Amino acid sequence: MTLSEAMAAQPAWLQIWLNILLLGAFALPLSLLIWKQTRLLAVTCLLAAGLGAFGVDAMYQQLGYVKLLGLPHVILWTPLAIYLFVTWRKVTTPRAAKIIIAFILTTILISLAFDYTDVIRYALGERTPMALPAAE
Repeated sequence: MTLSEAMAAQPAWLQIWLNILLLGAFALPLSLLIWKQTRLLAVTCLLAAGLGAFGVDAMYQQLGYVKLLGLPHVILWTPLAIYLFVTWRKVTTPRAAKIIIAFILTTILISLAFDYTDVIRYALGERTPMALPAAE
């Protein structure tokens, strides 16, 4: 079972959330390339999202669909959330960019709430896979 297949086996609400996450973590940061003040933030967001996706996939290949898959997000997105917040608060950040940053930040914070919970639960011994491989 691939990671995509394991995610597709999850409840509908989680699949909807994953689409929102794609929008907030991958698509919207591209729009921040428009403004000079947010270009570095855009690249940082895209780099963190790409590295996070790579890390999740690599961990999935080794461990399966377990709660520890949130660890790359915890490591990469925690400092990113701080950077997003600091940039959002800057007076020089254009208003439209602030709206986009707020959506990205909200998306990442919601994801981090799930990820921290999952990683902590895994560390406390909850190791049951979230999706079981299909019988062959």
